[in-house]
Amino acid sequence: MSKIDIEVINSIKSLALDMIDKAGSGHPGIVLGAAPILYALYKDHLKVIPSKSNWINRDRFVMSAGHGSALLYSLLFHAGYDIDIEELKHFRELNSLTPGHPEYRVTPGVDASTGPLGQGIGIAVGMALSERYLNKIANIENKNSKILDYYTYCLCGDGDLMEGISYEALSFASTQNLNKLILLYDSNNVSLDSDISITFKEDIITRFEALDFNILEVKNGNDYNDISKSIKQAKKANRPSIIICHTTIGKDSLLENTNKVHGKPLEKEDLVNVKSKLKITTEPFCVDNKLLVHFQSAINNRVAPFFKMWEEEYISIKENDNVGLSLMLNLLERNAFVIDFDETKFKISDEYCEELRESNHKIMNLISPKSPFFLGGSADLSSSCKTNLDKSTIQSDENRVGKNIYFGVREHAMGAILNGMALSNLKVYGSTFLAFSDYLKPAIRMSALMNLPVTYIFTHDSIYVGPDGPTHEPVEQLSMLRTIPNFVTFRPADINEIMGSWEYILKNNCATALVISKEKRSKNKNTNAKFVKYGAYMIRKEKYRLDGIIIATGAEVEMAMDISKELFTMGIDVRVVSMPSMELFLKQNPKYEEQLLPKDVPTFVIEAGSSLIWNRFASKPEYIFGVNRFGMSGKTEEVVKYFKIDKNSILEKIANYLTKDINIDII
Repeated sequence: MSKIDIEVINSIKSLALDMIDKAGSGHPGIVLGAAPILYALYKDHLKVIPSKSNWINRDRFVMSAGHGSALLYSLLFHAGYDIDIEELKHFRELNSLTPGHPEYRVTPGVDASTGPLGQGIGIAVGMALSERYLNKIANIENKNSKILDYYTYCLCGDGDLMEGISYEALSFASTQNLNKLILLYDSNNVSLDSDISITFKEDIITRFEALDFNILEVKNGNDYNDISKSIKQAKKANRPSIIICHTTIGKDSLLENTNKVHGKPLEKEDLVNVKSKLKITTEPFCVDNKLLVHFQSAINNRVAPFFKMWEEEYISIKENDNVGLSLMLNLLERNAFVIDFDETKFKISDEYCEELRESNHKIMNLISPKSPFFLGGSADLSSSCKTNLDKSTIQSDENRVGKNIYFGVREHAMGAILNGMALSNLKVYGSTFLAFSDYLKPAIRMSALMNLPVTYIFTHDSIYVGPDGPTHEPVEQLSMLRTIPNFVTFRPADINEIMGSWEYILKNNCATALVISKEKRSKNKNTNAKFVKYGAYMIRKEKYRLDGIIIATGAEVEMAMDISKELFTMGIDVRVVSMPSMELFLKQNPKYEEQLLPKDVPTFVIEAGSSLIWNRFASKPEYIFGVNRFGMSGKTEEVVKYFKIDKNSILEKIANYLTKDINIDII
């Protein structure tokens, strides 16, 4: 290494340690161990322009080891991103540009929010898959195009590779042969609790040989030149790569190579000790300008020729009216994915009766041809969830523009990969059974946190899948989904409401769940796709007087309507409200809720899931007809009756409650 390269690396370390010291919290171990890895990547390889941090053809970098945020922020500052020293001084403080873990749309140069270990690896796989897909679409328009042609890099540690999601995601990456994915493994053999010898004894090389990865090894992870050479080799590979960099956690600290340097600031004495070894001034937040110039010039001089060629092609596309590529670039640059989907354009027979998953399948296949940016797949359940796009093919290394992604039985990785694809400005979906949504929860949470347009399609949504037994019968999952901030859950009642759900999804860039029953349902003449965006609306109005209100969702809406008709023959006049999205309803003007659900009217709820979340609307706990225990294995009709969630049981109870509460004489 040259003297000045050593000085820049040490400056990056020192500044990150100052941030951690001032904040009184952070992770100095990765700073001192992994700085040379990131320096080699940014200085010699990463195709980025710090002043244009959102350039659509930049190489992507994901810091899966998100606890190393101080290292990343220090490096971004040194590289010339729009982060100043004052922001670094506010590391981990409220509303700063330098939060405790990297956050997308907060810090310039951060391509993804990371924190939960392993998620970043899955996100990086999704980014690499997206690059291949977009690159091929561009090449169809112009076979020599380089307009979308970039690498995806990911820094991970031992903890990332311990998490099961990493195996799922990397197995998928290998199957898809994503050769422009390069994993940088900070292998220091230490985790938060201990040396990893008691928790992680895998032979990583053998593991990645089994995955058919291109494997490179850097014996001295402090050797910037060796790291850089390995990255150069990896870029030439015809399969995904891992570069195993053997590092020393907390190098030069009095606590180096121990778990004690992982997750808490250095003692003042040790901070002085480290800076002395690095030959850095002890004055905090002091950076030599010549080091900034050296690093930034190296990046800019290397990337400028690439950007110039790219810009020439970009201008040519715009000037020569290449409509396909021009439209594609406009949408990617503005992240302005909107499909004109209007339910009024489709005529549905009044005799229509079909499984809701089949109805959803038809609507998805109406949407798909409208945009190349709409794609997705399933965790080995596309034939059951009915989410295949019939006019497209299966994506693979040989068929890079297939819009059907077969994720295999990898729900956890599927969610993270979808996040990586959405971060690449694609509108994506993934499907599985509702009971398996628990496997996806961390990724769903990250979708919502980053406000990404990922749609999770969950079918087999209740105990109606009786023969499959309790492992496949969701009970608590709907409540879980509805409590996620910045997330919208739809449970549509029929084809009309499915169309309304998709209209909302396509016109709003946000994370959503579409919960679909496999039961057959008729088109209800009173449901309205245009009202789905309000979250809830009236589908049966009382005729003479308002004796009560029944709220229902999904497949239970048809039952609620049948119950209301039978109650009317008894002299009980009730309103029926369909609530396809509780979250959207709670966002409406309070006056709308007062009109729809007057507080002094007995209100019941029917939903074949946990009742706990419905106390907000039901007049009394016993007015909620749900399922608060695990399901049973048996014929659907028997299971439904066993849990007293069948029409006759609910009808009898509502009639009894109302005759008692409002003294109605049953005819």
